[in-house]
Amino acid sequence: MYLYQPSAPLFLLSQKSQGSGPPMPEMARCPEGGGGGDARNWDEEGYRKSILRERELHYRTVFRTAFAPSLNPTPETLIVASSDGSLASYSISACISSAAQLVHFNRKIDEKPVPDYLLAEPLSMIQGHKGPAYDLKFYHVGGEYLLLSCGDDGRIRGWKWTEALNSDVSMGVQGNDLKPLLDLVNPQHEGPWGALSPIPENNAIAVNEQEGSIYSAAGDACAYCWDVETRKRKMVFRGHSDYLHCITARKSSNQIITGSEDGTARIWDCRSGSCTQVIYPEKNHKLKDCSWVSSVAIDSSESWLVLTVGSEPVLTRFGIYGVVLSQIKCAPQSAFSISLHPSGVVAVGGYGGLVDVISEFGSHLCTFCCQGMD
Repeated sequence: MYLYQPSAPLFLLSQKSQGSGPPMPEMARCPEGGGGGDARNWDEEGYRKSILRERELHYRTVFRTAFAPSLNPTPETLIVASSDGSLASYSISACISSAAQLVHFNRKIDEKPVPDYLLAEPLSMIQGHKGPAYDLKFYHVGGEYLLLSCGDDGRIRGWKWTEALNSDVSMGVQGNDLKPLLDLVNPQHEGPWGALSPIPENNAIAVNEQEGSIYSAAGDACAYCWDVETRKRKMVFRGHSDYLHCITARKSSNQIITGSEDGTARIWDCRSGSCTQVIYPEKNHKLKDCSWVSSVAIDSSESWLVLTVGSEPVLTRFGIYGVVLSQIKCAPQSAFSISLHPSGVVAVGGYGGLVDVISEFGSHLCTFCCQGMD
């Protein structure tokens, strides 16, 4: 963690490397004694479903969560961007109600019981990208909200939130995607003999409604600024030596901050496109496991900046001087996203397609597994 300037309490999310794969389901194991079992009662369909279930839990990843805009002071709807390219919305109250009834344990990993997490039913689902969807944001314009997302296909796409929320789940599962109002794609770079590079992925996006801009952190070590009205690229920010993980907008100063695999964070002036400051977190803290900047966030007053990277699935709350106030273990064994609602409710998403919703008091409201497109 690197605190650019201390301020109000904040949340950081640590991560853990992925496991070695799903265990063999209980029904596929031989009974004690080593002999074959009675195959007359073999449930082929049940076995197939258990294999698919294990694969679902272990290989789907939630890369980003976001609370939908609402006049209600408590969060109502959570949007999830997943590794299968889907964007799905879930009712938080429905998940809490259903999860309260799911208290039994029927799976084991390393002989320890594992909760059978709720496979939540989405309110809506659309096919956002071909390949993983890495990030999503809401953009407020003209009294309406656009749901923006970016992904491995190098695109930034946007839909009217009301249309996305009312999209048919069954059509989404069948792969019939809702046509976006906005569709931007990263440029390809020309190599020797005119050969074009693959389209670089977009790993994160940020918005500045005052300037009418969308910013993307791309896999070609560049950040891009797009004009929402003209759909054209306004500026390219070059200076990092490796691909970008994260980006955030500092609207009051018309700046953006990027974090990269090269181990640095950079502050950029959006008027000139020049880098005004380079931050080297490893010079301030001893990073044992890794040195890349995996996430970046600023507070509402835009007076402090925090850069994070870690090794365990733990949500940590820090005080104004960096003192640890509390730690909460999260359900995803490798967590990729943290979203903080103004009410204090936190949503954590990650490996296994899991989302953990935590109250402002630190209790787990519900943990659910997201439904996929397949």
